[in-house]
Amino acid sequence: MNDDQQTAEPKVPSRTIGFSVMSVVIVVVATFLYQQQVLRKPQTEQLAAIPLPGTLPGFLPEQWYLADDPLLGFVEIPAGSFTMGSNPALDRMAYQNERWSNTRRQGRVDLPRYYISRYETSVAQFAAYLNAIGEEAGEVPLTGPADLPVTYITWPEALAYTRWLDAQLRESLDTPTELKSFLEAGGRVTLPSEAEWEKAARGTEGQVFPWRNVAAEEVANFNGSRPRAVNALNCRVCAWGLSDMSGNVWEMTASPMQPYPFSDEDDMENLSEDAIWIMRGGSFADGLANIRAAVRGGVDPGVRNIAIGFRIAISAR
Repeated sequence: MNDDQQTAEPKVPSRTIGFSVMSVVIVVVATFLYQQQVLRKPQTEQLAAIPLPGTLPGFLPEQWYLADDPLLGFVEIPAGSFTMGSNPALDRMAYQNERWSNTRRQGRVDLPRYYISRYETSVAQFAAYLNAIGEEAGEVPLTGPADLPVTYITWPEALAYTRWLDAQLRESLDTPTELKSFLEAGGRVTLPSEAEWEKAARGTEGQVFPWRNVAAEEVANFNGSRPRAVNALNCRVCAWGLSDMSGNVWEMTASPMQPYPFSDEDDMENLSEDAIWIMRGGSFADGLANIRAAVRGGVDPGVRNIAIGFRIAISAR
């Protein structure tokens, strides 16, 4: 696409009106999910009362069902910059809210080193947390086997889980030295920021999907009817070897819905109680366009949905 064609594109709204435009995206996502009948309310039970399996292939019951590998399923993402946002000349499915600014289609964001989970957070992992806190857990919707991604979890409940796990990793004598050192140096377990999520999904070269040179159907769960186990497929061809960054379930982030350019500091101190939060990656019910690495969706913090879950990070933020 040449420079003359660039000027013919619609301009991205300024930050003063951009938030209202973003809300259109939220409505589109919500309508789609409703049409896919994923808003049905499950039977509500106290998940803490549900017994967990003594063994779960690929996971460690004695370490809160985190992954059975040297870093408990956390993958290091090195410090450095990456390309964020979409260029429609390279990605014909790009949405307007993925454009970086009026003058630039994509931007470069520099991030310090961090870790992100290879898998989405599972039912077993969240149940271990609820079992630990007991009566404080209240009632949480239970959705399926222990190795499925946990869904019907609200944004505040996801954050509460990350704070609990942060404390466990700091206190445990079995926490890998590499992770404990990172935590002691100022890291914390949390939801990834929007930028951390996108760098982990697409690598440093700005690729459209987390993988290259394979069909999406070989590695992603989309255009389907249900989520799959979090470790059903180890995506060796994906950026950083992470699984289900595209499809399976939408993943909540720690970033509020804001127009680009991205900033971790954007309006965090002025957020209202009804702020909308970024979710990423698409779900099992979405089509190909919505599972691209740059897609931005929005979720109300109180929403419970079978198509929305989360993945955790250990961040220096």
